[in-house]
Amino acid sequence: MKQLRNSVRLIGRLGFDPEVRELESGRKFARLSVATNDFYKDSDGNKVEETQWHNVIAWGKLAEICHERLKKGFEIALEGKLTSRQYTDNNGVKRGITEVLLDKMEIIQRPATALEEKV
Repeated sequence: MKQLRNSVRLIGRLGFDPEVRELESGRKFARLSVATNDFYKDSDGNKVEETQWHNVIAWGKLAEICHERLKKGFEIALEGKLTSRQYTDNNGVKRGITEVLLDKMEIIQRPATALEEKV
């Protein structure tokens, strides 16, 4: 049960190519943005699509794998845990952000344009 306390599983599409950065310590991380879609019918019976964007962070070797294998538009399944942190932006304003700390990832579908680029 311990593993269920803070567990996130999502299937969605990447909004941009993974961004990899290296800290002064030499540790690498990748930032991803994943969109998930939900559908429901409104009071008039019209189908409505609702998109949620999720900030995802991968560290170390997993960050390198994301950078090498993922591109904007790829559909992926991911598993991780929620983390929240505070930071100060460039204007000195304190902000908070919630992110998914990536543990596992699997490519479900590559967009047709990504396949064409490799040919």
